[in-house]
Amino acid sequence: MKAFEVAYIPIGVPTYELVSAGQEFEESKALLHSLCDNVKSPEEMLLGIDKLKAFLDTIDPDLIILQNITFANAAFATEVLARFNCPVLLWTLREPAIDGTRLRLNSLTGAYSAANTYRQFRKEPLDYIFGAPDEEEVKKTIGAAIRAAHVRFDLRHLKMASIGHTPQGFGFGRALDGEMRTAFGVDLECIEARQLIEKAKSFSEEEIQTYLEDAENRTVGLEQTPEKNRLDFARLYKAYKDYVDENGIGALASRCWPDFFTEFGTPVCTVLGILNDLGIPAACEVDAYGALSMYVGQELAGGPSFFGDPVSLDDKEGTVTFWHCGMAACSLARTDTGALIGEHCNRHIGPTLEFGCKECKEVTIFRIGKDPDGKFHFLIAPGEALDKPKQFYGTSVVVKTNHDAKDFVYQTIQEGWEPHYVVIYKNVAKELEILGHELNIPVEIF
Repeated sequence: MKAFEVAYIPIGVPTYELVSAGQEFEESKALLHSLCDNVKSPEEMLLGIDKLKAFLDTIDPDLIILQNITFANAAFATEVLARFNCPVLLWTLREPAIDGTRLRLNSLTGAYSAANTYRQFRKEPLDYIFGAPDEEEVKKTIGAAIRAAHVRFDLRHLKMASIGHTPQGFGFGRALDGEMRTAFGVDLECIEARQLIEKAKSFSEEEIQTYLEDAENRTVGLEQTPEKNRLDFARLYKAYKDYVDENGIGALASRCWPDFFTEFGTPVCTVLGILNDLGIPAACEVDAYGALSMYVGQELAGGPSFFGDPVSLDDKEGTVTFWHCGMAACSLARTDTGALIGEHCNRHIGPTLEFGCKECKEVTIFRIGKDPDGKFHFLIAPGEALDKPKQFYGTSVVVKTNHDAKDFVYQTIQEGWEPHYVVIYKNVAKELEILGHELNIPVEIF
């Protein structure tokens, strides 16, 4: 598979002050190479169309950092945009000195020329940063753009699975394979839940011992689950893990109730929680766009995200509690309890996961949703996961939102957002905003 590639394209003309331009060029290259392992950068500034064309012949970028090293007319940006259809971050340099003498770079005017050209080629919003290579905002924005473009690249190589049909009344999570491919580049595979149930039933006790031992090492109290349910859980764990491995599945959304209670006699909740720990984002109630949101969160945070419903508002504390029946990643459990095992709150069958999630100073609430016209949009809301015990049977996390919590709840309800959200254990709001731009998906930030 092709490696993710960032291309640094410093455009300009030789009639400006090239000592200052050269210094900015070297510092810009150093910054970009510190932020990404695979940056293609030219040996010299591209101060002419011929030099630009020669460099463009050598690259196959997944993100372009287009920098006006000095002023450059629209022909430069036209050449770049006509060749490549990948995301672009436009970077303008600050004038190195304002001393009443000559204009040294005139980078800002060049950016206006490039941006005007961009709008003629692209519908996607243009991401832009102004400043010198040593400025913190510049470093953060470029880093976020690289991480967002990497997620976009990964999405185009992702194979997802929908296991079973969405329950009655949960159609908001139902995905079409064509929409997944055209909007995100994701390959969506659909299978029946009974296929994995039947596979699980076929395993002997000897075949599932390593899976049972692995689960016991990740959780607390699994041995207290009735033996039949404990063994059937391990069978289900093996069936899901085998399916994921054999088919190259990178994320999944699974049917849960009622089938796994009525047809199999054991819930799938803990299996999904362990898959999340293993780096396979797994959502329940066949919420494919919830699973996709989890995948994006995992890629940006480097670890599993929480998936659940907003179930409680404390407007005095400024918090929203997110909860689900018991399928959170074991590694998200509070350290004082660990990933406790219990039984399902309504069906009274185990094993399910039963814990409050650990605290985190910076988290991001996220959802890939659809508006009433069926068009995708992103919800992004930074906040803090508080040090709170389990709020209800199942798994829960209490988030103090940066935006007013009451307004967040009122507004998301009145706008018709879905009832499932992801809590990413990192502040990745900027990355998500840029990713939305790259995918030409509207973004709403709270």
